[in-house]
Formats: sequence, C-alpha cells, structure tokens
Amino acid sequence: MNNLWWQTVGTGNCHLVLLHGWGLNAEVWHCVQEELASQFTLHLVDLPGFGRSHGFGAMALEEMAQQVLERAPQNAIWLGWSLGGLVASQIALTHPERVQALVTVASSPCFSAREDWPGIKPEVLTGFQQQLSDDFKRTVERFLALQTMGTDTARQDARTLKNIVLSLPMPNVEVLNGGLEILKTVDLRQPLATLSVPHLRIYGYLDGLVPRKVVPLLDALWPQSESRVIAKAAHAPFISHPGEFCAALVALSQRFD
Repeated sequence: MNNLWWQTVGTGNCHLVLLHGWGLNAEVWHCVQEELASQFTLHLVDLPGFGRSHGFGAMALEEMAQQVLERAPQNAIWLGWSLGGLVASQIALTHPERVQALVTVASSPCFSAREDWPGIKPEVLTGFQQQLSDDFKRTVERFLALQTMGTDTARQDARTLKNIVLSLPMPNVEVLNGGLEILKTVDLRQPLATLSVPHLRIYGYLDGLVPRKVVPLLDALWPQSESRVIAKAAHAPFISHPGEFCAALVALSQRFD
C-alpha cells in the first residue's frame, strides 16, 4: 500500500510545504522546524519511497510531484531542497494556481553538467548508481559528506545529516536509483524561464553539488526570479545557517500579508 508520510505543525496564516533532498527525509528540517512553525502552518513531507513514505517504487519527476500535490493545501509557498527543488519546481510549472511562491534551496534546474553548464559530472552520478548496488549505506554516507564540505561546521553538519538518515529505515536501492536518474536527466532551465509565480533561489557559496557559477547564469535566464547566496554555507544552508535561512523565508511571506 502506498502511504505518503505528511505532518502539519504551526498555526501561521501562510502555508509552507518543505520537500527534502535525495536519500533523506523530513527530519532534515528539525533545526528550523520550531522557528518556522511559529511563523507558518508548516507541512513536512517524506517524498515517495523515502523515510516513512512506504510502498513506492522509483518514479519519474512528474509522478513524484503529482503524489505530493494530492496531499497538499490548496495554496502554499513550496520550498524544495536539492532534489526536492525539482519536485517543487515541477509543481509550480504544472499547477501555478496552487503555488503562492516557489523557493529552491541549493537546487539546480539541471544538476548534471552539460556543455556550458556547471554541475555534477554525469559519470559521478552514474558511479553513485553503480555503487548503490554494492554498498548503498556507504554510498549515501559519501554523498552526505559532499554536501557539507568546506563549511566551518562541516563535520558536525555531516554527522547531523547522517543521523537523520540512520534514524529511519533506508530507502530501497530502486528508489535511490530513481532519484539519481532524476538528478542525472532532468533539465528545467527553459520551462522555468516562463514561470508565473514569485521564485526565490537560495544557495550556499561553498556548495560542491550546485556550483555558485549557476547563480549568474540563472539570474540572466530567469530575470523574474531572485537569488540569495549564503556566504559560508555549502549544500545544506538551513543546517549551517538556520537563522539566515528562516529570516529569508519570513521576509518572503510578509509580501503576501
């Protein structure tokens, strides 16, 4: 039986849906949950097949977005981190009437490096897919270590992410491979150029997975969007810089008061 895990906390007038990244679950928001729940009605989701959302196999991006949308409030700010940023973006493209604003965090419309486009080398993602079959716990741990590299609190942040993964059953290899396939193949650069809802993009200056070189490229491609780079953050700015992260979201919500 398919069972999407969903938790709603807080009593703010503005709804905020939080979507996590590859290999993880909604516990990643633990360090900002209390602060955000004091300002928003917060919707915490485990993406299909991840965390406590059992009974799902590998999915295409469109399927994953549809599964999440079916449980969502009629109107909300949608925030997606990393892989979750692609899911939130897909929802904003197909159902803009349900999206008050889109926030993407340490996310790229095209994670895979292409000609004239900075990103993760496709062979690195293919390598992760192959290694998952051999030792997927170690492969996920390596991916988590990449997400915090370079920050002042790298070791502590990596431990936080690892504990979040280990606190719940690991996703199966099929689901993890499906997520990597999305990261490897999806390209939303052109579709998002015509996005009709407000779009805030938050980046970490030290991010090794979404290089900061994408920021000016997307500023030019999506002039209607707004970018914010957190100076000493890497791929998980809400863990390393929770105060700055929450302040940006509260400022965004105040536009809709």
